[in-house]
Amino acid sequence: MNSWWRAWMRWTLVLAAAAGMGSVFSRANPRPREQARQTAPQVTFNRDIAPIIFGACASCHQPGEAGPFPLLTYEEVKRHARQIAEVTRARTMPPWLPEPQELRLADEMRLADAQIRTIQEWAEDGSVEGDPADLPPPPRPAEGWRLGKPDLILTAERPLVLAPTGTDTYWNFIFHVPITETRWVKAVEIHPGDKRYVHHANILVDRSRSSRHKEAEPGAGFGGMEIRIESQVFDPDSHMLFWKPGTVPSVEPDGMALRLDKGTDLILNTHMQPSGKTEIIQPSIGLYFTSKPATKFPMLLQLEDDAKLNIPPEQRNFVVTDEFTLPTDVELLAIYPHAHYLGKDIQAFATLPDGSKKTLIHILHWNLSWQAVYRYAQPVLLPKGTTIALRYVYDNSDENPLNPNHPPVRVKAGNRSSDEMCHLWLQVLPVNYDRAQGDPRMRLQEALARHDVANDPRDFEAHYNLAAMEQAKGRLDDATKEYEAALQLRPGDAVANNAMGAALLAAGRPEKAVPYLSQALKTRPDYLEAHYNLGTAYSAESDFEDAAQQLHLVLQLQPDDADAEANLGSALAEMGRFPEAKSHFERALQINPNHSLAKENLEELQRQMSDR
Repeated sequence: MNSWWRAWMRWTLVLAAAAGMGSVFSRANPRPREQARQTAPQVTFNRDIAPIIFGACASCHQPGEAGPFPLLTYEEVKRHARQIAEVTRARTMPPWLPEPQELRLADEMRLADAQIRTIQEWAEDGSVEGDPADLPPPPRPAEGWRLGKPDLILTAERPLVLAPTGTDTYWNFIFHVPITETRWVKAVEIHPGDKRYVHHANILVDRSRSSRHKEAEPGAGFGGMEIRIESQVFDPDSHMLFWKPGTVPSVEPDGMALRLDKGTDLILNTHMQPSGKTEIIQPSIGLYFTSKPATKFPMLLQLEDDAKLNIPPEQRNFVVTDEFTLPTDVELLAIYPHAHYLGKDIQAFATLPDGSKKTLIHILHWNLSWQAVYRYAQPVLLPKGTTIALRYVYDNSDENPLNPNHPPVRVKAGNRSSDEMCHLWLQVLPVNYDRAQGDPRMRLQEALARHDVANDPRDFEAHYNLAAMEQAKGRLDDATKEYEAALQLRPGDAVANNAMGAALLAAGRPEKAVPYLSQALKTRPDYLEAHYNLGTAYSAESDFEDAAQQLHLVLQLQPDDADAEANLGSALAEMGRFPEAKSHFERALQINPNHSLAKENLEELQRQMSDR
């Protein structure tokens, strides 16, 4: 008898000037400072101050942005002249946290010493307006889109009603991308809603729409900070799609566009804080397309060691370190350090194979409110064997003005702002690799997963990611061991149970796969991939009745699934239900005319039916 069952298996892979007293014998002569002012033009707003304010301050200090008051006109700036002089002298504004370093960062907002002195002089000498002809054009208002009108604007289907009181709120808005073919995105601009209450937001690309099941109602979104995006292929995060107060969107260089496919969702993971009254938050995302597809494929590496975060009260210098050695040559494109309110001194550096050391970033006075993604003015080459290290110092004393607890309490790792984090994201681009050896990002991902498991054996995601890497390389015994380690930490996790079942199926052990796939569906009854894989497992055991039932459920969840149609036809044919089988083979070919399994089985079925 013909063996109809040749299933296409699928699995999941899953940052004071001090004026000296002049001598009483020299009053007839001007003091040096006064003499300088008599020979130099008087500082005016229009000629000297406006270019500084418009360039370094107005992006935040305008209606709709994070600044508490606008700084777009002479009257507005004069009203705050002394305050501006004080915060610029103290270098708390503009909020540029990194220290000066050899590796230059792009778009630095650090004011030069001469600019700070000019502001002091203007504020002390009466804040003169000056000649209107000297006034430069004011900055473009930010109520619209800073990069111009987007090619596609996505708006959250339903706004979130932010409660007036309580703790941090994390909400995920799902944006369905209405495209019918693959598009390439050169820039993304995030409008997170009312920026006075949004702490930060970042975009995750959900190519399989795996997050939709988390919504109580379509379009409503769902809560939580830590979310996982499921993918049927190795497709690592590659772009820093983050928004923070003061973020200026940027255009990706040619060759580094973000790919968006038909059927892709964008998830905006948003962190908000209560204002004391009810607020309505409805974000939107602007997409800017390009006709130039990606030819360079970066990747995000995350270093972290939250397991070490257990900070006693009154500990002023609690140090956390982490190291990761690169398995391949990369260019470092951008960096994003992250800690919470106890963070004090944030450092990241690279030790090259020759022993030389480069400071990647150093923030001597960390401030969570002004965290940012920093891009390098030029890519930084880090050869294979380079060790990237972080060293974060935390201050949990009463002397820390940002400490949320008075008196201080013990603080551990967590998602709340009152908890702590020790994270460092790096956007890297693999270089100097042999394409015949496969995607170099897989080497990076595997090395990072092994690093994370070694750091913290209780890290569920690390075990899961390492298992996925092993599975992708066909090392199925090693993969199942790591999936088992992950499931010991979270026995009911649907994604891990499904992945374990898929690995066992690939290893030819369907009887072992069934319990894991059944557990995945017990946790998540609408898990399409688990239904598909369970149908595959039943068919491999010749239980075609149960296989057909699972594949029917797949088609209820996703009617245009050609694989499910073809495999359902195979199961029905094995049961002798030829007319039904024929209709499902034909339906598979309507969806995908090149589906080889459906085509071959339909031809065989037609031959058998004609012989009767």
